[in-house]
Amino acid sequence: MKDLGKIMQQAQQMQAKMQEAQQKIEQVEAEGVAGAGLVRVRLKGKGAMSAISIDPSLMGDEAEILEDLIKAAHSDARKRLDEEVEKAMKEATSGMGGMLPGFKLPF
Repeated sequence: MKDLGKIMQQAQQMQAKMQEAQQKIEQVEAEGVAGAGLVRVRLKGKGAMSAISIDPSLMGDEAEILEDLIKAAHSDARKRLDEEVEKAMKEATSGMGGMLPGFKLPF
């Protein structure tokens, strides 16, 4: 039974490291640019769009409204995608809960 205790300890350490990595990932940001800088999008680590900028020369006075609509649509799509991924993971891992009590998968 020593081996089982050791395995559980390693699993808990791995879980802690995964949580730490996920927290670091959430803080990362990246900017994408298209059209020689006319359109810019900033995403946070898990893919959430934090900002979008469309050069007014492309849109006239409606750029800000379009930026807000794109951010809202992106947010809605991410939410729906996250829900579907969570659903698929629950289906894929159903029945595995008793294998390692207290161990949570990083999803």
